[in-house]
Amino acid sequence: MDTLTLARWQFGITTVYHFLFVPLTIGLAFLVAVMESLYYRSDRASDLRMTRLFGHLFAINFAMGVATGIVQEFQFGMNWSNYSRFVGDVFGAPLAIEGLLAFFLESTFLGLWLFGWERLPRGLHLACIWVVSAGTVLSALFILAANSWMQHPVGYRLNQASGRAEMTNFWAVLTNPTLAVTFPHTVMASLLTSSLFVLGVSGWYLLRHRRVELFQRSAALGLVFTLISSLGVILSGHAQAQVMTQQQPMKMAAAEALYQTEKGAEFSLFAIGTPDGKRLLFNLTLPHLLSVLATNTWDGEVQGINQVQAQEERLYGPGDYMPVIPITYWTFRIMVGVGFLLAMLAIWGLVLFRQGKLAGATRFNRIAMWSVALPYLANTAGWIFTEMGRQPWAVYGLLRTADAVSPRMPAWMVALSLSGFTLVYGLLAVVDGWLMLRYAKSELADRESDAEAEAGPVFSY
Repeated sequence: MDTLTLARWQFGITTVYHFLFVPLTIGLAFLVAVMESLYYRSDRASDLRMTRLFGHLFAINFAMGVATGIVQEFQFGMNWSNYSRFVGDVFGAPLAIEGLLAFFLESTFLGLWLFGWERLPRGLHLACIWVVSAGTVLSALFILAANSWMQHPVGYRLNQASGRAEMTNFWAVLTNPTLAVTFPHTVMASLLTSSLFVLGVSGWYLLRHRRVELFQRSAALGLVFTLISSLGVILSGHAQAQVMTQQQPMKMAAAEALYQTEKGAEFSLFAIGTPDGKRLLFNLTLPHLLSVLATNTWDGEVQGINQVQAQEERLYGPGDYMPVIPITYWTFRIMVGVGFLLAMLAIWGLVLFRQGKLAGATRFNRIAMWSVALPYLANTAGWIFTEMGRQPWAVYGLLRTADAVSPRMPAWMVALSLSGFTLVYGLLAVVDGWLMLRYAKSELADRESDAEAEAGPVFSY
């Protein structure tokens, strides 16, 4: 494979791996803050134990996310120097603010929270975790501002002499309509990931009838936020689809394998096409639903792949402007399908909780435990869809991916670092999984009573 293909594989693997930790960090920081707020108000030892358990898991996940995120940024300069040169003036501001402000809030106040137990006043200690939560959300905002600019460039001018994009309006970058729909969708997906994580850990204990009162409480918390966030993901995803239809019509057409422009376009439930993605062989559809999704109207027009291809050839010159249709089509379905499945799971669980049957619901708790993997699947599919659906553009309409790669980077060097990263990340995944399982399963087993849990430290070294 050539340098471009290998560089794309390396960045894709690094990004997907990094994003395994990001949603849990954002959502679990918020849920741990909610748990400690419940303890602050109720003074229940079980609420304290719940806060400390999930706080410990949050800290492990946070450390892994930081390590993988730093490596990801190094690739901009090594494998994608032309890209970095082109977008540097625009990306500099949001990424610098993310590092100096958001990450500072996260790391500093997380340290205060971790080591401030029984050293800080309770109210101040509670405030620390809320600042950590705010920091994670701000971090997501500024990083997504940079990514949204790649999807829909605004607030810039193109310097023809240097061949670089230069920022002219930072406020336009922060109010990018793409960011306005991407940010809430990402935050809701993060909350959904962490809510299922809390529910899955709780289900593990309930299946074994251990600390039933505590884990019924944490399961209920997970269920409430699973329902809220799954509905939030669905609604924000609907808004995102409408903006995407206007800004990147090829991505929407590819997501539905829609080859010809249609009014009252049908939503594809299941399609089989040729391996090259050029035409359909079979398509099961729902009438008009794609028009509703894309335009909020029953008979709205949705552009087809062939028409958008011709339009972009007129705008940007000859070339293939179609993404890999099968990947775009199926990642979109995985993302959407998981959102609806988890909303139904939350409703089922809340009905059981309302009936007082949650602790003994063996089937539900087993399903909840294994469902922890579903948000990760949806998050990964969502990012693959977002980034691969934009191809062949690194910056939509301005810089092609083929022109963004480092010009003098030999393929063998990228292949060597790709192999090394994959091996190291695989080992880190094993270590992280082992640590998370160890503390999720045994942290409470060492305590004989809630009174002991309240008296003892959360961490031991």
